[in-house]
Amino acid sequence: MTPLDPLADRPLLVEQVRLEATDVVSLTLADPDGGALPPWEPGAHIDLRLPSGTVRQYSLCGPPDDPCHYTVAVLREERGRGGSVEVHGTALVGRTLRARGPRNHFPLVPAPHYLFLAGGIGVTPVLAMIRRAVADGASWELHYGGRSRASMAFTGVLTDLGAARVHLVPQDESGLLPLTDLVGAAPPGTAVYCCGPEGMVRAVTDACAAVPDALHVERFGAPPGATPAGEAGPAAAAFTVELRRSGLTVRVPPDRTLLDVVREVAPDVGFSCEEGYCGSCETRVLAGVPEHHDTVLSDEERESGDTMMICVGRSASDLLTLDL
Repeated sequence: MTPLDPLADRPLLVEQVRLEATDVVSLTLADPDGGALPPWEPGAHIDLRLPSGTVRQYSLCGPPDDPCHYTVAVLREERGRGGSVEVHGTALVGRTLRARGPRNHFPLVPAPHYLFLAGGIGVTPVLAMIRRAVADGASWELHYGGRSRASMAFTGVLTDLGAARVHLVPQDESGLLPLTDLVGAAPPGTAVYCCGPEGMVRAVTDACAAVPDALHVERFGAPPGATPAGEAGPAAAAFTVELRRSGLTVRVPPDRTLLDVVREVAPDVGFSCEEGYCGSCETRVLAGVPEHHDTVLSDEERESGDTMMICVGRSASDLLTLDL
């Protein structure tokens, strides 16, 4: 793998940690030797391995044209899975963390107008998209909701980017975003981008039922009704997996996940959510036909069969060869 391979690990130095809002900090990351980092497009994220070994995904929200720095933002969630509490409670400045990426399954597509809908920390990928829209002279508007004004990150930056187009809606002042009305008022051809809590994503999805191709979403978790990682379904079959770089072959039974079996012989393999929505376990497929159960890959990416999420994916062929 080359040094700029988005599926390869690389070290990133934490140069700065900055408070952006109540319970939200940003991390500025750089190459330890001062070199250029792999380029990225709005909507991209990186997988960051924290000092404990926990891997979490964070959207890049800094200027996409800065070749030497990545910026991510982290909301402290006391009832989360522990990663955000670790970020907020650990002295990270000057430490080197391992990272994978950037990877982008939430790209900004060309459109005559953009309706950006952000909820809470979901503003992070949207901020990068707005930076690009401004640079391109595109037509856009942002409606950004949060619990309170103090909890909403990057409001100053967003207002500087386009005060007349940025609509801040703190819930304690103005209630919830009127999502159905906003989608209904969008001009024809609008690309609707939504990132936020699941309730918000569901509401926007319902509002876009008549124009599903206009909607682009990124979730914080698995969508309702998704098959849990350990439940492959009644028709699941056993299959064999060749780990090409490791020179190992393993058998995956119907009642176990591919990730579980791979981790027994390759314990350093990257993973996080184990529900098929974060992308941390994305792995190259060298041969065979992957069976996809994730919510990350597009239809075109699934059809190509070049990569898969091994936490929920299986194999439609008896032999699957992975780049592990």
